[in-house]
Amino acid sequence: MGFGPFLRLEELAPDVALIQALKERWDPECHAFLFPWGHMVPTLEDVVRITGLRVDGQAVTGTTYTSYQEPVERLLRLEVRGERSSLVQQTALQASLGVASARRQTSEGQAEHMERMTDDARAAMADEEGEAADRDLRRFLMLVIGKLILGTRGDPVSCRCLPLLEDLSRVGNYAWGAALLAHLFDSLDTSSRVTGVAGFFPLLQVWVYYHLPSLGRGVARRRGAVPLLQRWRFCRDERSLRRQVTMIHDAMDTIPFGHVQWTPYVGEDDATQPWVERGRPYFGRDIWLHCYNTVVPLHHRLVARTLGLHQAVVEFSTRQRSWERPGRSFRGIQQVTDWTVRVREQLDDWERRGKEVASEAASDEDYYRAYARRYGAQVYRGTRRPGVLHSTIQQRDDLQAVVDQLRGELERAQQMGARRLLFRGMELWILVFLLLSRPRDRSLTSF
Repeated sequence: MGFGPFLRLEELAPDVALIQALKERWDPECHAFLFPWGHMVPTLEDVVRITGLRVDGQAVTGTTYTSYQEPVERLLRLEVRGERSSLVQQTALQASLGVASARRQTSEGQAEHMERMTDDARAAMADEEGEAADRDLRRFLMLVIGKLILGTRGDPVSCRCLPLLEDLSRVGNYAWGAALLAHLFDSLDTSSRVTGVAGFFPLLQVWVYYHLPSLGRGVARRRGAVPLLQRWRFCRDERSLRRQVTMIHDAMDTIPFGHVQWTPYVGEDDATQPWVERGRPYFGRDIWLHCYNTVVPLHHRLVARTLGLHQAVVEFSTRQRSWERPGRSFRGIQQVTDWTVRVREQLDDWERRGKEVASEAASDEDYYRAYARRYGAQVYRGTRRPGVLHSTIQQRDDLQAVVDQLRGELERAQQMGARRLLFRGMELWILVFLLLSRPRDRSLTSF
């Protein structure tokens, strides 16, 4: 069904401070993180390499209902939490699989924990076959999809995707990795005052470990293991959450631009990761991501540098789309909605594999200036606040204009042998020295 590599992943301890710092830098308008060096966003290539989940195939979409009681009773033999609900209790799902107690016991390692759960599940399902075996498989998939891939906060498990599990032979055809990214983007859109995110947060952690290694939040392990999440563990920090978040912001504000790893997967042995080759046609493309009523854009053109290209200026429209939900409380249960019809244009985009990202920019300079005008000091979140991005770039441009004027003056002095112009050149050198001696934002010297 395509979940094999994902299910073999070992537990990664949550770095709550790192996730919160990222959330506070998320811009819901362009669906990207804002850093002093520009936009950054996880892509479909990051998803497939880190998790092993499929990012190609059919979009995870269909119809949402006012109540899921009928399919839950018919396919799972369970009950939803309320008459108008798509949620099933996690404990009820676990109990139906014979693993009611899924918590790791004291002094129990990850391997022992998984072995105990597997043995309990096998014992409960040993004598089942046919319809009963299919029902248990759907229950297991609901736990994997509803609690890990499309995770919710707290105990409940969403059953929005249950209709896709009715025909078990087709479950492996769906792009569950793309749905994971759509769900994660949607969770990041919530207020930064809400700690943490719903969804598969380890993706964000390992994404940071690869792209921002100088933060030092992860510790490498198991060299060569795949998917790439297997290669990392979280370096625990005993300081308070708020203190950690502040320190992470301070570090992000001062990372030298040259320390950002835009292409961290160069040199990877893709022969050991067949799921990467299958997903490659979807890499490097602007594309709409689907997870039922969550439909969000992946603006890969914002991070053309991940493709080895120079970053061009990108403008965004703020036009509200007719199908966007009116508020955070809307989950498609107020009315029966067929999302294959309501977002037909975006679904066609997915089926066409979006639009390939290209850039004719000869340098990143125009992008930096436009980025500075658009966001200014908003890109700084730490305590030191190095300065206003736009004014710093403007200061650099003013200095460059003085240097160009100086060079012209000196060339004319050499040609004409005019002492007066030479003295004028000396005055300009002094002016340049005074400008250089002014305190500037050190983090922008890489411009």
